[in-house]
Amino acid sequence: MDENASELSKTTTEMATGEDEEMKTLSLYNRTSTLGGIYFLLLVNRTQMHYFILIMPVYLVHSYMVWGIVVMGLLSQLNLMMLSKWFTSSYATKGYQGFVQLFGKRAVQVFAILGFLIILLKISIITLGYVEMLHSFIYPSMNKKWLILIILLISLFVASHGMEKTLRFVVIAFLCGAWILIVFIPFFFPPTANYRDLYPLIPTEWSGQSWQGLLFVWSAFSGPVYLAFMVPWLSSNKKISKYLVIGNMLTIMEYSLLFIASVLFYGSNFLSKINFPAVYMGSYIQMSGLERIDYILISFHMFNYVFDISILLLCFYGAGRVFMKKMNERTTRIGLLSSWFVILISIIIMDQWLWQTVPGQKMLLNIQIWLGAFIYLLVPTILFTVVKRKESM
Repeated sequence: MDENASELSKTTTEMATGEDEEMKTLSLYNRTSTLGGIYFLLLVNRTQMHYFILIMPVYLVHSYMVWGIVVMGLLSQLNLMMLSKWFTSSYATKGYQGFVQLFGKRAVQVFAILGFLIILLKISIITLGYVEMLHSFIYPSMNKKWLILIILLISLFVASHGMEKTLRFVVIAFLCGAWILIVFIPFFFPPTANYRDLYPLIPTEWSGQSWQGLLFVWSAFSGPVYLAFMVPWLSSNKKISKYLVIGNMLTIMEYSLLFIASVLFYGSNFLSKINFPAVYMGSYIQMSGLERIDYILISFHMFNYVFDISILLLCFYGAGRVFMKKMNERTTRIGLLSSWFVILISIIIMDQWLWQTVPGQKMLLNIQIWLGAFIYLLVPTILFTVVKRKESM
């Protein structure tokens, strides 16, 4: 009896220890299947439709900058074609080990540290931008820190389901956001539209503001660069390039139509003075039985923000694991929560010290614009060049 009791006690202890270990670990980066070409299309499109789409008309202003959207969009197509070479390579499907084979362990750790800081900045600006909009239009009396906490908690919940399910969340983000453009169709027709505001379509002069507008658009297209680190969960089919092209073309169309609608409604002179042109336009939409359409648009746009922040949170945690040399250890709830807490504290500090002032906002946005543009120029080129060189050896 004593032996049986001892054995039973040992088994119970092992089960309790196993359950406790299971509670601490979290399978964030497991893969049960790969996502097909249609997911590439949606991922490219949604990663390009974030905070920048809401303030884009303010940076472009002049009607002829619609050609800037088209030109930068076509250049983005070239970048996506280079990325498609990486997506279909054998190195990309290996994830972390593939990067180590190409660059070496020490270089990958350096890249991870840089990525850690860049992702932290991107998440902070995306969150602060959306919270600013929520605070201005829907919850003016609520403390912004509560809004920051709520958005990050929702994103943490989505991210806790793992990379694969979070990537699948793009379908919800697309269905909740793609239709919004239809709401702006009335702004293309009289008496709302003033077609004289579309002139000149060819610039009579070119200023530093115009160059900044081109840089802004190029940075706005840079979202898909983060997909380069998610290839293990995506299909490596050789035909994925067409889905990348279609996704990017949808973004060009959305950017162009929204910008033209803004110019037709405000005119170039007044457009530069509006913080969130698309949102203010929503407040002028009249529908029977529905009031404050802008509230509805802002609420539905949240799904895209949650998707963006959730994906970046998982990338942030992954980058931290790389430079802390913990890639061989299992992911844990404590690790994910620690990453989330670092982001929360950083956002609150940025909001308190920088985002509260106009110069601080401009500084953060300019840093993000330059970083996004630089990364989108550099990362696809490096990955394409290195893979081509390795394959030719």
